[in-house]
Amino acid sequence: MDSVTIIESLFLGALEGLTEFIPVSSTAHLLLAARLLHFESSKDVFEVLIQLGSILAIVTVYCGKLWHIVQALPHNPAARRFVLGIVLAFLPAALIGAGLHNIIKSVFFVSPRLICSSLIIGGLVLLLVDRLPLRPRYDSAYRYPLWLCLVIGCFQCLAVIPGVSRSGSTIIGALLCGADKRSAAEFSFFLAMPTMLGAFTFDLYKNYDALSWHDAGSVALGFIAAFLAGLFVVRRLLRYIAGHGYALFAWWRIIVGLLGFAALYYGFIA
Repeated sequence: MDSVTIIESLFLGALEGLTEFIPVSSTAHLLLAARLLHFESSKDVFEVLIQLGSILAIVTVYCGKLWHIVQALPHNPAARRFVLGIVLAFLPAALIGAGLHNIIKSVFFVSPRLICSSLIIGGLVLLLVDRLPLRPRYDSAYRYPLWLCLVIGCFQCLAVIPGVSRSGSTIIGALLCGADKRSAAEFSFFLAMPTMLGAFTFDLYKNYDALSWHDAGSVALGFIAAFLAGLFVVRRLLRYIAGHGYALFAWWRIIVGLLGFAALYYGFIA
């Protein structure tokens, strides 16, 4: 593995970890960056496998809370309702993602114009929602009513379009339905665990024949970078959002989308 591949693997892994849990669409960033760098991975195996680093990062940060919830399940109705809420929120995207997997991969993922458009439109929507004079009724991700969990799960279905953002769609759904900014982000964290693990497992199953030891080095570097970057983001994001909201991420999406269109226009990506 040459030095260029090492740098690209570390960069793309860090990009995955830094963008996975914020509402900017990690998929869009990875797809555009890979095209810009001319980074090739058979059936996107690299992009699929490094997601495990981000999954491990959020499980590491939340392992204490997860263990507490597991211990409380036999005797605590609130814990059981929280787990049921996560399951309800997970199911819509799981069903649609599995049903439309081929279309998503063969149509949506290969259209940089769609990706850039989704980034810009999503940024404008996030900016609008962040500035709305909403009155939060729910300030704890652990006490969301079941109907709200299901609605958030339906919003997550929008993220099958790269550039929409899984975390962005769930956060917007939560905010519009009465959640405050911090709890919306935290619920998105919890929902990310089964959603990302399910998507990872399904993608791995679909692309198992493309696995090769030839890619092991770059995947390992990308995995480590995604894990460390994911740790950094998850540990600091809630505090930032509570104090500043989502405007920074909205503007970041818009800028990246415009830069993507510029790269398309000048032929840097195709």
